[in-house]
Amino acid sequence: MSTLELLRPWAIALALTILSGLGDAQGFLHAARVWQAGRLIWGEVAASAAGFGFGIAVYWVAVRFYQQVGVTWAEAQTILWFAVTLIGVALVSGKFAHWAPAERLVAVVVAAGVGWLLLRTGG
Repeated sequence: MSTLELLRPWAIALALTILSGLGDAQGFLHAARVWQAGRLIWGEVAASAAGFGFGIAVYWVAVRFYQQVGVTWAEAQTILWFAVTLIGVALVSGKFAHWAPAERLVAVVVAAGVGWLLLRTGG
């Protein structure tokens, strides 16, 4: 089996995780705006539901590729999704560009810490 054939399911899983995370990021961004001045904003509800719906549908397909490469524990799959979703919210909202270097460093350290816990606990 060639290197390309070995990397293909990883690349597909990663690409699908990115799409899923970006969909969920849209869901979270719109969910934050569903209540305005005490009133439910149905357009934001619909946009949030669409983002989450897209995100979970794509995530289910990504899980197929994670299983192909041996990543079968939910914790590992979730940390990848979580990292992409968190970064997606920060990027799509435009606020990440305004984070100070210290906040960016803390974000990296927290992500590394969660990854370390996953590795140490065996998922």
